[in-house]
Amino acid sequence: MTDPAQTVTNWARNITYTAREFHRPDSLDALRSLVADAARVRVLGSGHSFNRVADPGPQGLLVSIAGLPPVIEVDPAARTVRVAGGVRYAELARAVDAYGLALPNMASLPHISVAGSVATGTHGSGVANGSLAAPVREVELVLADGSTTTVARGDARFDGAVTSLGALGVVTALTLDLEPAYRVAQTVYVELPLEGLDFAAVSAAGYSVSLFTDWREPGFRQVWVKRRTDREAVDFGWAAPATRAMHPVPGMPAGNCTEQFGVPGPWHERLPHFRAEFTPSSGDELQSEYLLPRTAATEALHAVDAVRESVSPALLTCEVRTIAADPQWLSPAHGRDSVALHFTWVDDLAAVLPAVGLLEEVLAPFAPRPHWGKVHSVPGEVLSERYPRLADFRALARTLDPGGKFANDFVRDALAL
Repeated sequence: MTDPAQTVTNWARNITYTAREFHRPDSLDALRSLVADAARVRVLGSGHSFNRVADPGPQGLLVSIAGLPPVIEVDPAARTVRVAGGVRYAELARAVDAYGLALPNMASLPHISVAGSVATGTHGSGVANGSLAAPVREVELVLADGSTTTVARGDARFDGAVTSLGALGVVTALTLDLEPAYRVAQTVYVELPLEGLDFAAVSAAGYSVSLFTDWREPGFRQVWVKRRTDREAVDFGWAAPATRAMHPVPGMPAGNCTEQFGVPGPWHERLPHFRAEFTPSSGDELQSEYLLPRTAATEALHAVDAVRESVSPALLTCEVRTIAADPQWLSPAHGRDSVALHFTWVDDLAAVLPAVGLLEEVLAPFAPRPHWGKVHSVPGEVLSERYPRLADFRALARTLDPGGKFANDFVRDALAL
C-alpha cells in the first residue's frame, strides 16, 4: 500500500512523521524494490517511540513491515522461533506457548512489534534477564541495494546488528531462542519505603520486579513481583500486599492489567503489566527512560528523590526495573548490569522538558544511557562517551549502508554517522 497523502503519527500522537510517502508492502519482493529505489528509508514499528527515531525526513520513505506475511515458525526440537519483524509480542507469545515453549521475558506492553523492540533496546525486568534482544540468534535484513543478508550469532558483526536503531537495513525477520514454558504468579505490594531500601534484595525478590512511584512522596507506591512457580518463593517482608487490584498509573482502571493476588498463570499472561486483549488507545502521555549501572541504583534513586518536588507535577508514574548486561554495541545495558528509571509524563512537552533536563543533570554522575525511543535531551557527543563500541557500529553502518540510506537526523545526531 502506498499513500503519499496519509498523515502518520506515533502511538502517543506527539510525533507526526514528515515522510514524503508512507508504504506498507505486502511481500518481501515489494519491500526490496521499494528500498532499492529510495533515497532515504526508515521503518515504523508499532509506533511506541516518543521521538523522531523513525522519521525519514521530508524526502524519505516511511515503511511499515506490518503488511508482510506474519510468519511465526516454531522449531520445537531446536527450541527456536523464526518470526517476521512486524509481528507483535502478543501474537508471538501465544504461538510459542502452544508448543509448550516460552520467551525468557516480555515488556510491560505485549502490543509492541518484535523488530522495533529489539532494535531500540526495549526490555522487561529481572536481575538475571537481558533485554528483549537477548534471545536473538539471527537477524534477517534488506540492505540498501535491495539485497538480503542474515547475520547470526557468532558472526563478528552480530553484536552490532541486533540493537541497531534501524540504521543498517530493514529487519524482516528474527530467530529467537526459546525455553520450556513456565507459569508465573504476580503479587503487588504497596508503600515500600525509600529510606533503608535494600535495592539488591528487593529487585531479586522475583523473576521480574518493578517498583512504581509518582515521586509526590518518598518511597514507592507499588511493587509488582512476578514469581516463576518453578522457582522458590522469596518472602517479601518489606511492604504489605495490596488488598485491591492495581494499575501502575494512579486512577487508571486495574481491569486492563494482568492478573494479580498471586494467581498462577501462563508466562505470557503475567510477565506484561497489561493484558493482550486490552489494546491501548493513542496515549495521552510522553515517556523517558534512563539506564544506569545497577550498583548506583540506591544513590540514583535518592538523587531523584531530592528533586521530586520539581519533577512530580509533570509525572504520571515512574517505574524502576533491572536488566542484565549484554554485549550488544548499542544496547543501553551494554557491558553493565543496569537499573532502568522509566518516567511516564503528562502529554505536555513544555512541562516535561524542564523535568527531563533536571533529571539528566542529577543523574549525570551515573552516566545514564537514554532509551533510544524515548524523550531525552542528552547530546550526541555525550552519548558517544557512554557507548564504548560506537566506533565499531559506525564502521559496520558504513559497510552495510555506505550511502546512509537508513540514517536520519535522529540517528546522525545520536551516533555521529
